[in-house]
Amino acid sequence: MTNSVKPDVKEQLDEILSLYSGDRGNLIPILQEAQERFGYLSEEVMQRVAKFLRLGESTVYGVVTFYTQFKLTPSGRRIVKVCQCPVCHVRGGARILREVEKRLGIKLGETTPDFKYTLETTDCLGLVALAPVMMVNENVYGRMTPTKVRQILSDTK
Repeated sequence: MTNSVKPDVKEQLDEILSLYSGDRGNLIPILQEAQERFGYLSEEVMQRVAKFLRLGESTVYGVVTFYTQFKLTPSGRRIVKVCQCPVCHVRGGARILREVEKRLGIKLGETTPDFKYTLETTDCLGLVALAPVMMVNENVYGRMTPTKVRQILSDTK
């Protein structure tokens, strides 16, 4: 692992760390704030957090890889989520997911090379009456069909 952090990232991370006492119990809140600020947790950020909390780098990495909320790579500007709850799945959620993969040219969990889109699945959004459901950032789309996927993704490009 390298030990250099870009100056602007260092300043922003120092700002986050200044809010905490260095108690190891603050690991997850620090990681959450860092991810919110940077969009993901880089190797350098995890190293600095480990040093600040006097934890092994492997401990921090273990926490980051254990919790699905943390990301190790940058996400696209638009996060496309396809609901895979049982109701959405039965009503065609898998077909919707395949259409999104086809349209974006990426697989589940990937980001387009231009960082415009990241594709994820999500558990129930509480909109089973509108199943299958898809989200693009905070916009929710119900009663999805492959045709609607093509329209929505062409409208957001």
